[in-house]
Amino acid sequence: MKERKQRWFYLIVLALIWGSSFILMKKGLLGCTPMQMGALRILFSSVVMIAFGYKNIPRITKKQWIYVSQAAFLGTFFPVFLFAHSLEKLDGGLASILNSLVPLYTLIIGILFFKFVFNKKQVLGVILGFIGTAILISEGANLNPKQDILSVSFILLASLGYALNVNILKRKLADLDAFAITVGIFTVLLFPALGMLFYSDFFSIAEFNTEVQVSIVYIAVLSLVGTALAKIFFNKLIQISTPIFSTSVTYLIPIVAVLWGIFDGEKISMLQVLSSGIVLGGVYMVNKNKAEVN
Repeated sequence: MKERKQRWFYLIVLALIWGSSFILMKKGLLGCTPMQMGALRILFSSVVMIAFGYKNIPRITKKQWIYVSQAAFLGTFFPVFLFAHSLEKLDGGLASILNSLVPLYTLIIGILFFKFVFNKKQVLGVILGFIGTAILISEGANLNPKQDILSVSFILLASLGYALNVNILKRKLADLDAFAITVGIFTVLLFPALGMLFYSDFFSIAEFNTEVQVSIVYIAVLSLVGTALAKIFFNKLIQISTPIFSTSVTYLIPIVAVLWGIFDGEKISMLQVLSSGIVLGGVYMVNKNKAEVN
């Protein structure tokens, strides 16, 4: 019973944190480029996690480092930059709704590579999810022409990375605690993030004006809460629940993100609301009867 309460606690807290991350990313982009924001986000998280958790590094075996590295790039590095670039032209609410496809990706990957058993309702749920997503993409393009197809594809690729990450953590790193995994992930990403920051010309900015300074503050909050702390919580959630349950956080995130978006002046149409319902209904069908592993 205690573990069940923990699952829901982590799920709700993560929904609040990650749902708020979209508005923080939007604010971070006001004074920084997507590449700069992505690099700073990882760099801040890496420095903090290594400073507080360096004693956990020797606990990770040589074999585990392989999977930690895979999780680092698939579940953090690439998604961080993909989201940063997509939010230049996508509303945070729409991006969060598209991200709710993670549970569907998780199921498909589980079926293909991890021997999940599935039923007809789950297949129908996957189909509904993709139909809802197609309508969302179409309506988003009509409502805001700046929301181009490339930005949408970035979100879909990031969601695929998250789904691969979940399966790796659940199947390959179940015997390593969540904090150690998180420290390992950001240890792997420290130098790549630093390299990306140099490549982005961040250090050649002649003047750190007020807009840049404010953006860095938003990115720092995003890094420490929305990346480092949330990553610890999510890794723990994966360990005490199923892959499908843990990724269910992605269909609570849009509720928070859309509310923030409306507060920030983003537009949302009734068709987007209805198509979001189709996506969430499809994901619910996938989750209603849990997929099991042979």
